[in-house]
Amino acid sequence: MAEKTDHPGAVTAERQARWNAAFMANYGTPPLAIERGSGVHVWDVDGTEYLDLYAGIAVSALGHAHPTVIEAVSRQIGQVGHTSNLMINERSLELGERLSAMIGGDARVFLCNSGTEAVEAAIKVTRRHHGDRSQLIAAEGAFHGRTLGALSITGQPAKRAPFAPLLPDVTFVPYGDAEALRAAVTDQTAAVFLEPVLGEAGVIPAPDGYLETAREVCDATGALLVLDEVQGGVGRAGAWFSHQVTAPTIQADVITMAKGLGGGLPIGACIARGAAGNALQPGDHGSTFGGNPVACAAALATLDVIESADLLGAARTRGAQLAAALDHPAIDFVRGIGLWRGVVLREPIAVEVEARARLHGALVNAVSPTVIRLAPALIVTGDEIDAGVAALHKALEEVSG
Repeated sequence: MAEKTDHPGAVTAERQARWNAAFMANYGTPPLAIERGSGVHVWDVDGTEYLDLYAGIAVSALGHAHPTVIEAVSRQIGQVGHTSNLMINERSLELGERLSAMIGGDARVFLCNSGTEAVEAAIKVTRRHHGDRSQLIAAEGAFHGRTLGALSITGQPAKRAPFAPLLPDVTFVPYGDAEALRAAVTDQTAAVFLEPVLGEAGVIPAPDGYLETAREVCDATGALLVLDEVQGGVGRAGAWFSHQVTAPTIQADVITMAKGLGGGLPIGACIARGAAGNALQPGDHGSTFGGNPVACAAALATLDVIESADLLGAARTRGAQLAAALDHPAIDFVRGIGLWRGVVLREPIAVEVEARARLHGALVNAVSPTVIRLAPALIVTGDEIDAGVAALHKALEEVSG
């Protein structure tokens, strides 16, 4: 990979100035201005090429500009681009049926536009299902979204504090502590919300037996078990859902998903089984753009490619290759599953490593001061993994050396 400079190119700098003038400051100033992508590679507006190792935060499951997604979206936008939910459109119907079958049993689906919207829908499902219960249990360190309901169950105090007061009656328990979870859930608990793998906290898989305990205590008390698969779903873990890897024997009452589902287009889903699937009644919830036929066409195409190309198997194989290749004295250990890895560093240098990796042509994500998150597209090749790891190793050498 060609060496990059540590100063933005002229066109990038111009875009950054325009960005700062036009947008609120919640994102800060992005370091890159991306113009196009192909596969797992992207190019900025100055023509510099990068290997994308986190796929827009685990969104671009098939990489960039995948021909099957392009064809499906182009065909659909030429037929009808929007209908609202006052009418049935074929693509949303097909996707709803497919997601229901993926979960199994009598699952029913609500389509929306993002992961946080899927979580908001799940909260309302639990409230409607348990009209006389309001307590929600969530995990410390968890991330479920930034809207007020989803933020209320996000176990990261720094994100919650500026927006208090949030939803009442939310109890946080240490992630992975089965006995703390067992003690917290009572017959007044409406639902337990858990990520099978903590994503924003640094790609931390649930320990053995933890999700099984959650299922057990929910069954004993009547609480619903809600699994947040927004980041871990759609093949990233080497299975359709990350809980199928971390706890393959359990079933959730409600599953939320988004990110990789649309192959780069915005879409989310809340899927509920059994009585929970019948909780919402006409008028209880809605989304103007939920079930948009273009986004649904992209999702169907994404699912088709993952299935036909055995990208679940590829995620397992390439994920194992990635984890094994990450070998540097600055790395303490690597955790995660499939093509979803947290590289835990011995020093709090992740932000500097992210910036230095860009100079070597690789895009990685410093998810915390000591953790680099890697979540490349499921189509990544072995050679691309080797190139990305080499760039990351160079960055680690320079920052930690």
